Order: sequence, then structure tokens, then C-alpha cells
Amino acid sequence: MSNKDAHWEKTRSHMFVTLALWFFFSIVIFMFGSELNTMSFLGYPLAYYMTAQGSLLAFVIILFWCTGKQESIDEEFGYAEREED
Repeated sequence: MSNKDAHWEKTRSHMFVTLALWFFFSIVIFMFGSELNTMSFLGYPLAYYMTAQGSLLAFVIILFWCTGKQESIDEEFGYAEREED
């Protein structure tokens, strides 16, 4: 397997994990909104809190994790765009 193919395999696997996390935090949690509303967090129904705060925080964390992981994959296979000082 060439370096380019190995890089693409690892990038593709990383992309599927990222999309699965995105799907979970954007759709799956809200499918159970009525069940989540039986619990509360800081005085608000849990589904409301997950919509207003939790998912946004999860998306920001996923964004930073995704870019950091992709940068490490690129460096591993010699495709990094970062300049050496």
C-alpha cells in the first residue's frame, strides 16, 4: 500500500468517526427529547439544556479534536502544511 493510500485510509476512518459523533450529538440525542425532559439540569429540562448548550459545546469540541487529529495524520504521512521553524 502506498503512502497516499495509507493516508487516505486513515483520513477516511477519522472522517467516519467524526460524522458518527456529529450525527449522535445533532440527531440521536434529540430523538429522545421527551425522555430527557423528565430529568433536569440547573433547573431546566435536560432536552432544552442539551439543545441550548450541550450540543453547541460538543460541536466545538469535535471541531478542535477533528482538526488536531487530522493534523497529526497529515504529519505522520508527510502531508503537513505546517512550516518548520
